[in-house]
Amino acid sequence: MKKLFLFLLCNTLIAAARCEGIMADSILLKEHVYKITGDKGFRNIDDTAALNRTSNYIINELVKLHVPAVHLQPYEVNGKTYQNIVTSFGPEHAPRIIIGAHYDVCDNQPGADDNASGVAALLELARLLSHEKTDQWKYRIDLVAYTLEEPPSFRTKNMGSAVHAKETFDNYLHVAGMISIEMIGFYKAEKHTQHYPLGFLKWFYGSRGNYITVVKKLKSGRFTRQFTRRFRHGDNMITKVFSGPQWIPGMDFSDHLNYWAYGWDALMITDTSFYRNSNYHEKTDRPETLDYSRMCYVVTNMFNAISGMAQ
Repeated sequence: MKKLFLFLLCNTLIAAARCEGIMADSILLKEHVYKITGDKGFRNIDDTAALNRTSNYIINELVKLHVPAVHLQPYEVNGKTYQNIVTSFGPEHAPRIIIGAHYDVCDNQPGADDNASGVAALLELARLLSHEKTDQWKYRIDLVAYTLEEPPSFRTKNMGSAVHAKETFDNYLHVAGMISIEMIGFYKAEKHTQHYPLGFLKWFYGSRGNYITVVKKLKSGRFTRQFTRRFRHGDNMITKVFSGPQWIPGMDFSDHLNYWAYGWDALMITDTSFYRNSNYHEKTDRPETLDYSRMCYVVTNMFNAISGMAQ
């Protein structure tokens, strides 16, 4: 009996150590959000200096991780230069999984949830991937920090994700799927804190804003099905999946819409944005309003889902 107890204890400790090794770090997530939102100016289309400082922060954080390479994708809009930031893991010619988050904001507001939370997740995914031996993976993982997702660029060719998607298409690259990380930090456990584009949805999804959502098209492809299955079975996070037609308001309100345009399988991970967070596009979208513990679980479950599919 004693030997059995020691055996079980040993296995438990080993499992715990493994779990700890693949957990995202809530402290790092919080640090990234505060750094991104704490800079002077506003990282919008008019304040290119602020955008460049944010892009430099992202680049420097990636360089610290000794990632294989950091690729910049500059382009011009009305005589000003903007840039996406790309880093990749895995075999160069393998089918790609693109994971992206935009680092710009709308107007003059901090944009903690929208979308410093997504950029922090991207940086934390890069850290977790940097510890993996990805050279034999079945997929190449492209992490992309986009510029100019917000108005007035939204739904135009000037969106950073539109530029990236077009270049990917023009170069005949094989895209297995795309994930847009769009606002993942705001949660409310109280009743009547969650709203929906169609009122009857509350009967299916509840009135508490305490979950993360996978937003996907009806009749999604193989990548979306596989990722969703793995992600929703992750630990310590309530996950709900919303499948619907693109015309429902909010379905395509992020960078994944530019990959749908080329027929690629794409989805969005979100806390549902303005359907929950009243700070959306307001000066009150500040880092102290976010739940970094839940963010940590979201990023961990994303990493586990992707790495499980790729190995």
